[in-house]
Amino acid sequence: MTHGTFSAIVMNIMAFDFKTFQEHIEESHEWLRREYNQISAGRANPILLDSITIDVYGSMQPIKNVASIHVEDARTLRIVPWDTAQIQDIEKAISTSTMPLSTSVDGEGLRAQVPQVTEDNKKTLVKLIKDKFEDARVTVRRHRQDIDKEIESQDMSDDEKRDTKDKMQKLVEQANKDLEEIFKKKETDIMSI
Repeated sequence: MTHGTFSAIVMNIMAFDFKTFQEHIEESHEWLRREYNQISAGRANPILLDSITIDVYGSMQPIKNVASIHVEDARTLRIVPWDTAQIQDIEKAISTSTMPLSTSVDGEGLRAQVPQVTEDNKKTLVKLIKDKFEDARVTVRRHRQDIDKEIESQDMSDDEKRDTKDKMQKLVEQANKDLEEIFKKKETDIMSI
């Protein structure tokens, strides 16, 4: 074996780079936190509307890009579109979204009311956050499969591949544990209201 070949093998053993995988994991955590920030039990917050989009001249735009949004009181958001022709589109988008908001329209805009929290609402919200948690876990699993294929394609011995996959599995287990902590904290917040 030449020195160059040995160096290449040593580099494969020592340097399988999990940096991209770890970045994907962190993106999954951040995505789940953002999704959970939009789910606010009993309190009005403009972030509730961040994921709701409307068609504006052939392009889907978040409501915050086409209207001013203000907290009118603890349970009411005031939405005033810059183009009043979009009031109905905004109302429809809110009504058909997964956000538990009711709307009322006036000549200048609309109000979105956050419902009073009931036990049924709490159960619905917990189901919603659990679905988001599962979506994040599926994303981590998909990235794991991609890395698994990449490891298999490396010029490594079977033992090196196994060791590398073991390290990856530890990263996945920690990622899932962290996601579960995010989920449990949000579940506790919802159930304590």
